[in-house]
Parts: sequence; C-alpha cells; structure tokens
Amino acid sequence: MSRKKQPPVWIVVLVCSAAGVVLGGSASWAESSQCMQDKVVTNQCLTENPVRKTGEGMMAGMLAGAGAAVGATWSQRKRKS
Repeated sequence: MSRKKQPPVWIVVLVCSAAGVVLGGSASWAESSQCMQDKVVTNQCLTENPVRKTGEGMMAGMLAGAGAAVGATWSQRKRKS
C-alpha cells in the first residue's frame, strides 16, 4: 500500500498567498471603483488613492492566504499523526 506524498509546506503557502493576492487586489479595486459610482460620492472616496487601496488589499490577501495555508497544513499533519 503506497502512501500519498504531501506537497512541501512552502508550496502550499506560496499558492495560497498568490490566490490571496489576486482575490484581495481585485476586491479592493472593485470596491474603490464602485465608490465612485455611488449616488453620493464621499470625500473619503475622492481623496483615497485607488492604487494604494488595491495594494493594501493585495497585502491583506497575501497574509490571509499564507495564514490559511499554514493553518490548513498544520491541521492536516496533526490529523495524520
């Protein structure tokens, strides 16, 4: 009976972080463009830099993806033990 080999932790973290960057960046970009289309445009919407907002979303997504990958890997390995 062969044992399934699990990918290294760093690959799982890398893939999940990349997915988080894409999802976080696109969500922040969509939020900033949607704020300009509201009926009442707020001062905060006019003064915030959309590139910076998108970068912040990408960073948050990367951290969330990395944290989720570490947590999932730890849980999976603990369950196998």
